Amino acid sequence: MPTPRRPLLLALPCLLVLLLAGCLQTAPVQRGETRVAPLTSGELAQSDANRMATLGMRDNLDSLYRLLDKLYRRNPAEWRRTGSASREAAIERVRSAIESRAPWPELQGKRDIAAMSLALSPDFRGDRVAAFIYASADMLIVAHGGKTDFYLIDSLDAQYIHNAARNIESAVWLLATRRNASGQPLLLADEISERERNLSFEREFGKMIGRLDLLSEVLTEKYRRAVISYVQGLAGASFLQFLPVR
Repeated sequence: MPTPRRPLLLALPCLLVLLLAGCLQTAPVQRGETRVAPLTSGELAQSDANRMATLGMRDNLDSLYRLLDKLYRRNPAEWRRTGSASREAAIERVRSAIESRAPWPELQGKRDIAAMSLALSPDFRGDRVAAFIYASADMLIVAHGGKTDFYLIDSLDAQYIHNAARNIESAVWLLATRRNASGQPLLLADEISERERNLSFEREFGKMIGRLDLLSEVLTEKYRRAVISYVQGLAGASFLQFLPVR
């Protein structure tokens, strides 16, 4: 006869399977797919570094547009300052100004890092979300020589790209720590509380910093390898000897 423990022992494997199934649930993230851009004739005039810089700029601007939407959602009073009919209309207005390189009126003619400083000033009274995103995009474009597409005739300064990454880090820190006259955060962004843990802003900024740092390293290595290849060519030429043919 089976002992009283027998049913319990038989049930243990089933319980273990159920527990493992609960632990192996799919993480709540968007998997997505890799993007392959269509081949264009302009790519024939791009080096690998040019293409990487072009894709990096595209992705960094897309990150800023996502942050623009996220910040407007968390800070709806900001887009209402502009008199826009909707959040979507406010987003389109900022995006159009960035892509046309039109000045943003509330930034008083300031550009790149000067505009970022004004947008993150506690005394700023305009649409802070629009000003901050516009200024950040302007800073990135200026760091890339004022362009968003790059070809063989273009040159990029690795130090400026590196500096742009550090500027984004500083902006993230200021958003997290700086307060207005009422003691409130300049903008509501990431949130860690008993009710919610939202770090999506930090992740998006982190992607931008990673892309900029990688491009800076690639550019530095590109020029370093060019010097090494030149020296190797000179060394090879000094040992070059013609072979007899008769």
